[in-house]
Amino acid sequence: MSDRLKEQIRAYRPVNEQEERDKELILRCLETEKDIFTRENHLAHMTASAWIVNEQRTKVLMAYHNIYKSWSWLGGHADGETDLLKVALKEAQEESGIRHVKPVSEKIYSLEVLTVDGHVKKGAYVSSHLHLNVTYLLQAEETDVLHIKEDENSNVAWFPLEEAVAASTEPWFQEHIYCKLNEKLNYWNLK
Repeated sequence: MSDRLKEQIRAYRPVNEQEERDKELILRCLETEKDIFTRENHLAHMTASAWIVNEQRTKVLMAYHNIYKSWSWLGGHADGETDLLKVALKEAQEESGIRHVKPVSEKIYSLEVLTVDGHVKKGAYVSSHLHLNVTYLLQAEETDVLHIKEDENSNVAWFPLEEAVAASTEPWFQEHIYCKLNEKLNYWNLK
């Protein structure tokens, strides 16, 4: 268990009720659930996402996710790693091909508990479950060559901020996650 991550989550200041409630649930699960950093916990497990912006913070890098049939942020399962910033950076590179990516800050950018509907992955059924997600704000170079990760996505592209939200076909993510992440850029741009 990562005491450092728990301290970071405890110190995180939620910006809305969704983040307040999700922070409480994530901390409760970190305290009570076994195998929370692996997929062995079939009810809920830790994940990390990246809201990847260009240097000017006018565009977001997104991938077209094969399972959800939607443009979405990049990220993935902790798979035993308790340093979720490391997970977010690794997933960003693996899912998009970008090489010049760095954290805008090592602080948590956002918290979410995400529902995942049952689906088939690599020929096996995966039951519905929760992703206890920590999001980090990353910055990448638009000039990096982009590559898809065929087993997860079928396209990767930069979108202007508003178009990134509109590109998603998942209304809950549009309204509760992606709009929030874009709005937070105003605060982070002041730093």
